[in-house]
Amino acid sequence: MSAPRHFLDLDELEAGTLRSILDLAGELKSNGAAPARPRFAGKAVAMIFDRPSTRTRVSFELAIKGLGGDAVVLNAKDMQLGRGESIADTARVLSRYVDAIMIRTDHHAKLVELAGAATVPVINGLTDRSHPCQIMADVMTFEAHRGPIRDRTLAWTGDGNNVATSWIHAAQRFDFKLRLACPAELAPAPEVLAWAAERQARVQLFTDPREAVRGADAVMTDVWVSMGDGDAERRRRLLTPYRVDEALLGQAESDALFMHCLPAHRGEEVTAGVIDGGRSVVFDQAENRLHAQKGILAWCLG
Repeated sequence: MSAPRHFLDLDELEAGTLRSILDLAGELKSNGAAPARPRFAGKAVAMIFDRPSTRTRVSFELAIKGLGGDAVVLNAKDMQLGRGESIADTARVLSRYVDAIMIRTDHHAKLVELAGAATVPVINGLTDRSHPCQIMADVMTFEAHRGPIRDRTLAWTGDGNNVATSWIHAAQRFDFKLRLACPAELAPAPEVLAWAAERQARVQLFTDPREAVRGADAVMTDVWVSMGDGDAERRRRLLTPYRVDEALLGQAESDALFMHCLPAHRGEEVTAGVIDGGRSVVFDQAENRLHAQKGILAWCLG
């Protein structure tokens, strides 16, 4: 039996593979309501949710159904996993029932353990380390509006969190310039920055958001306080200078896009004027989650 095609992190897949997934996603999006490919009829995906979700759940469930398959939605509290069954045993059992497993969880180690024991593809729907499916949709969105992302300049302002980590991986794999502005206390993990440096990725770290944003082709951010984050007030104090408002966006190119993975807290990490403005593509990003998920599932299922 050949090894399953896991989609765990962008740094674990070659650039050519990621590009082929995006090409497939674009093809499937262009097909629109065309009949599903027969080879996915009868395929099933188990979707495990340790954390609440809107976009991940809806996009994955509709993606597999749009490809002719079906989805089984599982919450940890409803599974034996929530009563002490090991992740590895859960993976072995689900591998007998379904053709792929998607998990949205808190600790990245759970994803790794699940993939290590599963005999079917495992997909990272989000962990505390990374959010690769989101960034695939985001690259797809940028290219739909501005053409190839290679050699372009993208700026991140805010927390160096799991989404920022996947942007760093993407910068190396898709060969674009990435500038990150983060408070020193909330910078991306040193090992992630070291990974990028070792591979000569064009990633720069700033503490001044204006320096990072100046001349950028897109400006990106995320919520300041996410699920599981403590010390909310401290985080807000540190991140207030990194809010994307009209003045900060004005430092970017005149046609720069504003991107946010959603959900957004208007008035915190971004002003209403920016997220609802003419340069915002946040809802295109949300829509493209569906198409990117189709491409990922089609690649995983072969």
